Amino acid sequence: MEAFENLDVWNRSHQLAVEIYKSLHNCREFALKDQIIRSVISVPSNIAEGFERNSNKQFIQFLRIAKGSCGELRSQLYLCASIGLLSEEKTMQFQQEAKEISKMIQGLIRYCMSKLK
Repeated sequence: MEAFENLDVWNRSHQLAVEIYKSLHNCREFALKDQIIRSVISVPSNIAEGFERNSNKQFIQFLRIAKGSCGELRSQLYLCASIGLLSEEKTMQFQQEAKEISKMIQGLIRYCMSKLK
């Protein structure tokens, strides 16, 4: 793989960030909106940064951070649903995609760890 942009997991997490950002564009709950945006942007950003380090060990570390950000995002989405900030349908859609991305990250971690042996 020559570039992080070729990773499906980076592309999906980037697209999720775009969709969430657009969905919250007019949100006036600034503190929660800011935290959600930070966590969703953290996922593709950490995948990219880790990839560019050219070290499997460092890439794995950054993938773990990205996976943690997926969990943080899902937690924040539960809050959004509870207070009516996002529709239940939109929340479930974002939650499902975050879960899928998290699984993809875990698979990439396993793959990279196998290369260390």
